[in-house]
Amino acid sequence: MANLYTNPNLGADGVPAGLDLPSTKVPPKSNPVLSEVSVNGVEIPELDILAEAQNHPAENPGQAVQAAARALVVRELLLQQARVLGISASPETLAEGSETMEDAAIRELIEIEVEVPLASQDECQRYYENNKARFSSEPIYEARHILFSAGSEQQTARSIAKARAMDVIKVLSDKPEAFADLAREYSACPSKEQGGNLGQLTKGSTVPEFEAALQTLQVGQITSEPVDSKFGYHIIALNRKIEGNILPFEHVEETIRAWLEAASWSRAVSQYIGILAGASEIKGINIAGTDSPLVQ
Repeated sequence: MANLYTNPNLGADGVPAGLDLPSTKVPPKSNPVLSEVSVNGVEIPELDILAEAQNHPAENPGQAVQAAARALVVRELLLQQARVLGISASPETLAEGSETMEDAAIRELIEIEVEVPLASQDECQRYYENNKARFSSEPIYEARHILFSAGSEQQTARSIAKARAMDVIKVLSDKPEAFADLAREYSACPSKEQGGNLGQLTKGSTVPEFEAALQTLQVGQITSEPVDSKFGYHIIALNRKIEGNILPFEHVEETIRAWLEAASWSRAVSQYIGILAGASEIKGINIAGTDSPLVQ
């Protein structure tokens, strides 16, 4: 077929005249994720940083890479200091596996160099007095319920279930003593055979919506509105509540001491790393305020 028209703006190869296209024969080299990261002239390879990033969950990959780079810089700082001081140690077998020679050297370095103050009984007592809520046993609830079952995505079924629950609540408002009989007749829960009785419940025993409703009820009270959960709609009656008790100081003193000394250890190691960083040449990353696992 004859070529009836030739565009004067195109070259022989069909590319606009004067347009310099990049070569497609050799793929362009990707840019590095980070600029060079080094500690006192010792470079930390990018591949090591990317591998370490898997151990640092973050909102986005960039934050994970930054956290990984900081962790490896801290590790290198400690290893270099261990070599300067001629520290070595035999690896120990831990619950999560055996240490490497480098891990053992870092552990030994910290044990030698970082002094952690012990928590006194007075400090433990003050912490206890200021945080008594943390040392209380959970309240125990004894409750009954009637479940009108409907899945989360079953909108029509949920509407019907809610309407039936409202009808039963109206009956219970006049005849609360009928709860067990109504549970046997209407409830979709196996507890119907016991009149809806769920026995003793503690925190985490039920879904959050059910638990929240329990906390608002007085003993002997029945929910005035159906309680919505992923299982459907519940009518809940609270039979009994056993309040939690504050544990005596003597029972929790050792736990408090362990918490306080762990916090002191973390602060002391962080300060030690800060001193090492201040005396070192670190390129490519800022480790100020690092939250590396080494200082947690």
